[in-house]
Parts: sequence; C-alpha cells; structure tokens
Amino acid sequence: MQDFVRANTRLIDVPGLFLAHTGVPRALRLWLADEITPIWTATEAGLESTGIDPPFWAFPWAGGQAVARLLLERPQIVRGQRVLDIATGSGMIAIAAASAGAAHVLANDIDPLCEAALALNTQANEVTAGWLGGNLLDNALPDVDVILAGDIFYQKQMADQFLVWLGEAVRQGISVYAGDPGRAYAPGGGEPLAEYNIDTTFDLEGVTLRRARVWKL
Repeated sequence: MQDFVRANTRLIDVPGLFLAHTGVPRALRLWLADEITPIWTATEAGLESTGIDPPFWAFPWAGGQAVARLLLERPQIVRGQRVLDIATGSGMIAIAAASAGAAHVLANDIDPLCEAALALNTQANEVTAGWLGGNLLDNALPDVDVILAGDIFYQKQMADQFLVWLGEAVRQGISVYAGDPGRAYAPGGGEPLAEYNIDTTFDLEGVTLRRARVWKL
C-alpha cells in the first residue's frame, strides 16, 4: 500500500507548520495529492473490490492543520504525554505531536491506507508514531493522556458518536482537543484556544480559505 501512496501523491511542504524537533526549523512534509480527482479515481479503480474508503488521507484538511499548528506553537500541550490522534488521515496531527515532544503517539483510523500514509509521512519528518487501526468508538478508551482530532464533524451521525466518546474521555480525565473549520455539526459554544486562516483548494472545500478553530472540550 505504500507503493500506492507514492504513486498517487508527492511529498509536499505544508505551509505554516514548522517542526520543533529538528533544531533548524523546517516545514512539516506530507505525501499529498495535488488535485482531488486523480487520487479519488485511482483509489476507486485500484481498490474498489476491497471496500476501502475515499482517500481522505491524501489532503491536509483545515481542522487538522489548525490542531497541528497549535501543538507546534504550544508544545506544552503534549510534551511528555501519551497522545492519541484519532481519525488521523495522513498522520499530520500525530507528526506535530511527536515533534512537539509527546512521550508516545498513537495514530488511529478506520482506513488501512492511512497506516501506509502514516509510515511514509513519519519517515519523511523523522518522527515515530504507533498505529492503532479500527473503529475506536465501539471500544473502551485507550490509556492515553491527550486525544487530538481534526475534521471529525462533517456528518451528523459520526459527529454525535465522536462527541459522546470524547465526552467520556473528558470525564475520565483525558485532555481532548478538536479542530474544525466551521462545519455544520461541530460543537458550538465556548471560546476556541486558537483560530487560523488555512489555505485550501476550491475543488476540495468549495473555497480557497478556511477559518479553522481549535477547542479544548
């Protein structure tokens, strides 16, 4: 699957995300698609029989960028902590957490291609993160100190399930941070920890700029 990722993406700097662990500041880099249609078509044609989801992992979504930027600006949020990046996609948030000094990072997604993307992207950024596949919302909370999530509120049923699960995490003393660019099912109320203008593409988002916010739940 790593060959599929390499064949349909290229290694690109993510603007505004500068890694903290390298000594000399440099941009976080990810294997990403330049346009939405070719990678979508390649996934459907090459992996149709497997039932694999569309390639959400191939794009740096605005909510995830906001969470990653917050961690790199305020590394004390995760420094020395056990961290879970749920619905990781490309692994962008997990990479930011590892670069910011997290003691241990797990990345989770239901799409097995995300494991391949994570492996390539952590290697490109000289950090490590473990993989935890499957739907965690049907299981007990993992043994972590911090849960991070970006762009999980785009569909009502999923958003409701995430909010219940993350609410239980908060009740158990886990710190939860979520980033979202104003999608319909994001939780309202409360002042965000941070807000960022995130460049995006019209093909992907229908606009070229998103105002993304990060909340501590």
